Amino acid sequence: MEFIETIKDRVRHLKRKRIVLPETDDIRVLKAASIVLKEDFADIILIGKKEEILSISKQENLDLESCSFVDPETFFDRELLIDHYYELRKHKNITHEEAEKALLDYPTFGAMLVRLGYADGMVSGAVHSSADTLRVALQIIKTSKIQTASSFFLMVTPRVEYGSDGVFVYSDCGMNQNPTSEQLVDIAYSSAETFRLLVEKEPKIAFLSHSTYGSSKCSDQEKVVRAVALAKEKYPDLCLDGELQFDAAIMEEVREKKAPGSPLKGSANVLIFPDLDAGNIAYKITERLGLAKAYGPITQGLAKPINDLSRGCNEFDIVGAIAITALQAEEVDS
Repeated sequence: MEFIETIKDRVRHLKRKRIVLPETDDIRVLKAASIVLKEDFADIILIGKKEEILSISKQENLDLESCSFVDPETFFDRELLIDHYYELRKHKNITHEEAEKALLDYPTFGAMLVRLGYADGMVSGAVHSSADTLRVALQIIKTSKIQTASSFFLMVTPRVEYGSDGVFVYSDCGMNQNPTSEQLVDIAYSSAETFRLLVEKEPKIAFLSHSTYGSSKCSDQEKVVRAVALAKEKYPDLCLDGELQFDAAIMEEVREKKAPGSPLKGSANVLIFPDLDAGNIAYKITERLGLAKAYGPITQGLAKPINDLSRGCNEFDIVGAIAITALQAEEVDS
């Protein structure tokens, strides 16, 4: 069974989750909604005008009749959402009229549905940029028990001898451009929790660098060294190490030469990248040249799950993101 299929199967045995899809003018999103309904692991809320959505779905021979349809202009609790959004954003000197206009934006409206409990999570980003999706998440949902929200990719590779049977969490690949040492610690903690939730195994966390154990000295390397020291002090029960080069983190034969004392023993399954450039480049190389499945960018550290998509995604990528979002929503509720 493919890894994402195990996530779907787990979700089927949990309390039903309601996932919002705001980008209903994109056929990939509607196809994904149809697949989720057919596979029966979540309820789908589509934002937009029901007649228009069903007209498109009919042309594509998609069955979306059992979705819930929400039109921001006619939603029964529209005024309540507008009032709450105004209270959230009034420190930015917006007017009530501006709040009303803002909620005509489908992702913003969807995030408010999640915030106020009309839905359990949202998946967006097939059309909108990551910046647009993540901005509404941070403005409306906000962070949970740590200060730094971040994103990850779940990487499922054919190289089952590495990671956890070929499965890795890569962080941060989509949100924090140049995280501080303190932010890297938050990202590592969230990623460890993510790995436990999704993979159901113990995380082994490598803080990556171009250097291993001081083989190169510069400010970028020192940032990672400090992050490792802070993480060991703050989370002594986590299995983590750094700074490590990629091969020393995941290959035992390389670890023996470069980092003989590493507690990871060349079996890292959670990779913390020093900046967004490194993380984003790495996941794309792993996906395109390493033939891995890449699910994400998925957010972590938020009070409720609002998840991003790559604009190059297909309907099956969206289905995978919906399954992960539903599982994250269960973790929030537990």
